Amino acid sequence: MTIDSLDIAPAPTETARRAYQASLLVGKTEASIRNRAIQALTDELENQQENILEANTLDLEASRDMAVPNLVLDWLKLTPERLQTTVQILRRLVQLTDPIGQVMNAAYQVDSTQTYCQSMPLGAIALIYEAFPELGAIAAGMCLKTGNSLILKGSTEASHTNLAIAQVLTSALTQANLPPECLQHLPSDRGDSIRELVRQDRYLSLVIPYGRPSLIQSTIEQATVPVLPSAMGNCYLYWSPSGDWNRVREIVIDSHQSQPDPVNAIEKVLIHRDLNPASVAMLLSGLRDKGFEVRGDLALVEEFPELKLAQDSEWRSAYLTRTVALKRVESLEIAIAIVDRDSSGHAATAVTQSYRESCQFTLGVNSASTYINASPRFIRNPKQGHSILLGMSNRKGHHRGFIGLESFTTVKHIIQGHDCL
Repeated sequence: MTIDSLDIAPAPTETARRAYQASLLVGKTEASIRNRAIQALTDELENQQENILEANTLDLEASRDMAVPNLVLDWLKLTPERLQTTVQILRRLVQLTDPIGQVMNAAYQVDSTQTYCQSMPLGAIALIYEAFPELGAIAAGMCLKTGNSLILKGSTEASHTNLAIAQVLTSALTQANLPPECLQHLPSDRGDSIRELVRQDRYLSLVIPYGRPSLIQSTIEQATVPVLPSAMGNCYLYWSPSGDWNRVREIVIDSHQSQPDPVNAIEKVLIHRDLNPASVAMLLSGLRDKGFEVRGDLALVEEFPELKLAQDSEWRSAYLTRTVALKRVESLEIAIAIVDRDSSGHAATAVTQSYRESCQFTLGVNSASTYINASPRFIRNPKQGHSILLGMSNRKGHHRGFIGLESFTTVKHIIQGHDCL
């Protein structure tokens, strides 16, 4: 199948229907066959690396001509290293235990029966993503691993790259003898296709938007399908009087090392009023030395006139750049209230040597994940544990926190009468 033929795709409704039908088949496929498809995808990505990078160059040139923001260009630009990271993630997926069919204890037992739960695929899933072309391959691998079908809807900026990767996906499915409808690609030039796609609740089980807040919010507002948004940036750190300024500096810097998507980047620091100006000055200097732009609230600008004043709207928005804003707060309680009101809600950090404060912060902050004296840096392929992570969600409901393989599964309750045993 050629890239040109992939561009002739059915309407979103028909695409969703085909994905649903394919999910009924792939969900019953043996783990060895699904792993074979992921391995084929891995091999094809390596074999077609040159073609994918050439397609990406076309996207980059077109995006520069259209004055696409540098932030999106960074997300769009594929490198051999980024592709190799994708290959490593897919190889690890093959090695992981099959997440489907695992038996778990049920929260209750029906009288005179054996009651238990079993993990099952969700069904048909749609990924709507802005740039980040390698995410299509990673999501495809995760869906194959969990027995789901996948619809990919990328942005215009990455149209050539997404088509090249779609060809790789199709080839991998053919080699594994799986139906091609398991992994489908919607062209980016159909302006109304996102709205139509996210309303296919008859066929789709989940929609995952990935990109800037405007894309995520638009998807949430239009969707009738359950949405699992992946947020980026605008994470908060609380600096206690007992905390060390150098620890704060190290954590902020490390949290921005997730490239190209700074998912859990700390962009706001709340400084307790009792911290002395000398410590704050050392933090400012330490961040500037690492290339950060530092801003402050009115109180800090009065202390350090060289700071740029952060506007009120900035505290609720993600910079998604190496920019950090600092604010003085009267107490831990006020800091918690600010985090809950203004942060993205997917990660919050406290630097403190007080056990009481750490407990209060952990219990009080309404964030998907909480860190004490540790960096919230997001790593898609962590060395420890068995998780492969697509993103981070602040949404309560289907799933919250890290978007891993368990986010692509659900459970079935099974009740067996004794006559069946």
